[in-house]
Amino acid sequence: MAFHWLDDSLSARAEQGLLRQRHCQQYEKDSIICINGEHYLNFSSNDYLGMRQHGGVLQSWVEGLAQFGGGSGASPLVTGHTQAHLALEAYIADGLNREAALLFNSGFAANQALCMALFPHMSHPNKSASAGHIIADKLMHASFLEGAQCVSDSAKLRRFKHNDLSHLESMLSNVCHSQLSAAVGNSDVNQQDILIASEGVFSMDGDVAPCEGIAELAAKYNAWFMLDDAHGMGILGENGFGTAEALNLNQQQAPIVMGTFGKAVGTAGAFIAGSQTLIDYLVNFSKHYVYSTAMPPAQAVATLYSLTHIASDTARRETLHTNIAYFRESFQKRFGQTLNTSEKGDASIEITLGQSQSAIQPIIVGSPERAVALSEGLKQRGIWATAIRQPTVPKNQDRLRITLTSNHSSQDIDVLLDALELSLNNLPLSETSEKRGSESAMCSSGSVSKQEM
Repeated sequence: MAFHWLDDSLSARAEQGLLRQRHCQQYEKDSIICINGEHYLNFSSNDYLGMRQHGGVLQSWVEGLAQFGGGSGASPLVTGHTQAHLALEAYIADGLNREAALLFNSGFAANQALCMALFPHMSHPNKSASAGHIIADKLMHASFLEGAQCVSDSAKLRRFKHNDLSHLESMLSNVCHSQLSAAVGNSDVNQQDILIASEGVFSMDGDVAPCEGIAELAAKYNAWFMLDDAHGMGILGENGFGTAEALNLNQQQAPIVMGTFGKAVGTAGAFIAGSQTLIDYLVNFSKHYVYSTAMPPAQAVATLYSLTHIASDTARRETLHTNIAYFRESFQKRFGQTLNTSEKGDASIEITLGQSQSAIQPIIVGSPERAVALSEGLKQRGIWATAIRQPTVPKNQDRLRITLTSNHSSQDIDVLLDALELSLNNLPLSETSEKRGSESAMCSSGSVSKQEM
């Protein structure tokens, strides 16, 4: 029977405590989420500024619907590119001080489109005979790594240690040395394509990349620096244009900036910004753009409103940064940076709060079973905080990914910490007890896992 291994793959993932499942949300309002008829304080949303339900964003979407209808009706190169898309692209390009920008339906699509367009198959008529190189941070998002792996016949993927500039330079030096050795007498040695990729704010750890140092190395080794700023866009910078604005990285320093709208901006979709040549090239050679229906124009109208509001009103960003500081200070006063739990002769478990200063606050517990157990404990106390497990994060880095928003109050954060303390006190310490508890939950609920990651 074809694909007979599907059931086996699901069973194996379930036995490892890694099976993903979806949860149907009935509604969410002011950080309260309703799932299966139960209400929770939501600490798992990427809606960092609460713009998803901002009245102006909703009204702009309604006005966009009235003008353009429910969808775009076609791909951008047919009739799907409207003045709403054009206005949004122009605003992004101007805000990032880039020559042009291009819209995509998701950050996943944008990252894959970039890799596949910049490193086309070797038979591409305008592609030189030599393969290129992609050098990405070890913790780069799966969308980019998947795209890089898809072009392995045209570009060799290397991954440098997370935020390690020395390791990155070592890789760049080796790549360039190999070029020189293989191209004696070849005047085109400097034409080798090297793309360095990193995130501005990392999605699981919440820490920031040494972008200025990466840009310097890119210039030194004649490479391009691609910045994935999905979690910095809307938050960082004087006007909310993210890491590039905050660090004043110009187009030469960071030739490619990718950002998304589905997080702090509160809508959906993504963009790539860079030179006019880059954008014109993507319009012609990016299959994800050419052959995909354009995002709904009403969505572009709402997105533009959200971006302009974020730029003009800093109150939400200020509240978010206040909440981040309050959470970290309160956590450390109550637990310390690292908490060691122990119980009646059992070995202690080390639970660590990550070093993040962003809205993403990882509480690392070190095993998928403990992550699920802690998440379940919080759920029983009215807190929704998703367990993130391997392979989304590295092995033994399983965690709760707490996300803070401007909609949270200090009282909300206090309730989270109270629930966390109670849940930690009841957290199984031995793998045996965890597995036994997991099996018991499976028998009573009829499902393998209640967490989605």
